Amino acid sequence: MEEGQTSAHLRAVLGEEAFVFLAQAFGGTRVYVPPKCRDDHEIVLAIGRVAADALSRSFAPDTIRVPLARRERALYFRGTLGLSNAQIARQLGITEGGVNRLFARQQDLPAKAILGKPPTQLTLL
Repeated sequence: MEEGQTSAHLRAVLGEEAFVFLAQAFGGTRVYVPPKCRDDHEIVLAIGRVAADALSRSFAPDTIRVPLARRERALYFRGTLGLSNAQIARQLGITEGGVNRLFARQQDLPAKAILGKPPTQLTLL
């Protein structure tokens, strides 16, 4: 399976969030997917029991190449977690300029998530 096909299949099996967690934990490496993961298995710890079981049902017993999925991770970090470009760069292991270029290529860039309490607006009068 090619990397683009693997990414699409993993997203379909795991959902976006678990896919991002898998890429964050194992991106760029090969990972053996056992038929059954114990609760302390590194895959379960990274993506959770439900997603690990789905991964096993779909890929086990086999080794998969986990994609880096920088674009998907960057979009998740920005849209869901509300991270700044500098924080995203540190998570992805790239420069802040690289993050800017990733977002510049994105047509329908999601708005940054607003976390916590919104700032109080002062009245003019």
